Amino acid sequence: MADNNISVTAGEFSQQQMNDKAIIVQILVVVFLCINFLLIVTFISKDVFYTTMRYILFAVTLLSDSIILIVSDVLLILIYFHVTMQVGLCVFVYILLVLCTFVTPVTLTAMTLERYVAICMPLRHAELCSTRNALYCILIIHGISSVPCIIILSIFFSLTSNTLYTQHRICSMNMFVFLRWQDHVKLGVYQCYFLIMIITIIFSYVNIMKVAKATSGENKKSSWKGIRTVILHAFQLLLCLIQLWCPFVETAVLQIDFTLYSHVRYFNYLTFNLAPRCLSPLIYGLRDEKFFLALKYTIPFRLHCAKNNV
Repeated sequence: MADNNISVTAGEFSQQQMNDKAIIVQILVVVFLCINFLLIVTFISKDVFYTTMRYILFAVTLLSDSIILIVSDVLLILIYFHVTMQVGLCVFVYILLVLCTFVTPVTLTAMTLERYVAICMPLRHAELCSTRNALYCILIIHGISSVPCIIILSIFFSLTSNTLYTQHRICSMNMFVFLRWQDHVKLGVYQCYFLIMIITIIFSYVNIMKVAKATSGENKKSSWKGIRTVILHAFQLLLCLIQLWCPFVETAVLQIDFTLYSHVRYFNYLTFNLAPRCLSPLIYGLRDEKFFLALKYTIPFRLHCAKNNV
């Protein structure tokens, strides 16, 4: 009898922990979405932002991060309440999630190259980083980001029957990888992206560092600011890329202990999914002088409008 009471109490405690974790995630998601929305409004408010490449790319990361936050949170809620979804619809959700998951780190890499051009090739910056080239860059970013999704889904479609797409299942990203060698292909693709992006970051950092040491005055100040921006991009990029490895770690932990798997998955979601989404506002929302001034104007302006409406 005592053992039964202990089991019931443990079960209630475990359920309470799950409820608390779900509430914390909802609060963080809402906070980050509000911040992103405020930054997007600020971006739209000034002509200079959507005619400058680095701000355009910044807006791309904000939109991508917001989509990831919304879609992943909806999936989390559906899984929490054990709500099933048609597999065909889940495929569409998977495409959106994987695409946006890669868009953020690829865009961060492009933003690092933009800083490299601005500091190391200042005379060609206006030509290479024009508004038209920014639009081409966005197309290239989404094209590169779609490659992993195409590879993974092509393998999935070749191994499944058409009847699967009309079935209803809990929509989880793990359902698209059910053979060991699929994991190896997926990991190989992710590692290629990781290496290319890291090499690009290191290349940009080393060259900007050389320019910073060789220049003086305002140019030196600008160069060192560029170095700090590249370092923040590198840290944010590292968190995003670690996120790509999380499913492999979680799969290995699941074979050991389910409770540990639950804790690891929750930690990974907070650290490598939510945390990188709050670094973009830090890098361009607070550190960039033009954007910060526009942001300071936007907040009081919105509050003033709200008071007038009341």
